[in-house]
Amino acid sequence: MRKSLLVLLLWAPLAMALLPAPVQRLDPPAYQAIQRFLLHNRILDSPTDLDTAPYIVAAGNGRVLGAHDEHVHARGDLDPAQPGYAIVRRGKAYTDPHTQELLGINADDIGTAQFVTAGDLTTLAVHRVTQEVRPGDRLLRVQPAIDPANFGASRSAPFIAGQIIDIPRGVTQIGVLDAVTLNKGRRDGVFEGQLLTLIKAGATVRDTLTGAPVTLPDERAGTLLVFRTYEKLSYGLVLSASRPLAVMDRFESADQTQ
Repeated sequence: MRKSLLVLLLWAPLAMALLPAPVQRLDPPAYQAIQRFLLHNRILDSPTDLDTAPYIVAAGNGRVLGAHDEHVHARGDLDPAQPGYAIVRRGKAYTDPHTQELLGINADDIGTAQFVTAGDLTTLAVHRVTQEVRPGDRLLRVQPAIDPANFGASRSAPFIAGQIIDIPRGVTQIGVLDAVTLNKGRRDGVFEGQLLTLIKAGATVRDTLTGAPVTLPDERAGTLLVFRTYEKLSYGLVLSASRPLAVMDRFESADQTQ
């Protein structure tokens, strides 16, 4: 009896470790915020990914610009089995704030188009636009939607620390349900569904007695969920924030059992 109890106690931790990892649950507002964001934002790992993509030659009837409900003509490797394409234009380049390494480029959202007919020039119908479509704009496959069922809340991963380097929607203060760009990606061990701790950088103030600048300690300020990863960059959604956050504030690996 005692031997059986001892074996049970020794195997219990191993058995717990072998259990399937819990799934990170997304409430409807967070899920909707992510899906809206991904409709308008994406990153390419290399400028070559954009430079070699199919491109728009002209709008219908040879006009220079295309708008909603118009047809556009494109050249390149377009798949008729892929009905939806994103129309994008080269945006800002992201570099690491410390090493200056090129991490990726933003593909600015111009709209979406649907495949109509193939030929030497492929014809597509523009279904959504954020601005006028121009010759030279590129066509990329529409990004897949996220599947929260694939978000593992626990996974073996190295300790990760980095910085918020952009707020794609252009605001200066970051709050709950805001999406941000992180300077770490798959090569660093970041995975979709990972929880990260947000850290507010300590402000620099002046000592009133000595006149010398003093940097206050950094403080934990919230939680971030990684929802889309690229080779060197990631997108994260702020799930909680105890204070306003900004570009260059930090993040690090969180306890995935939280």
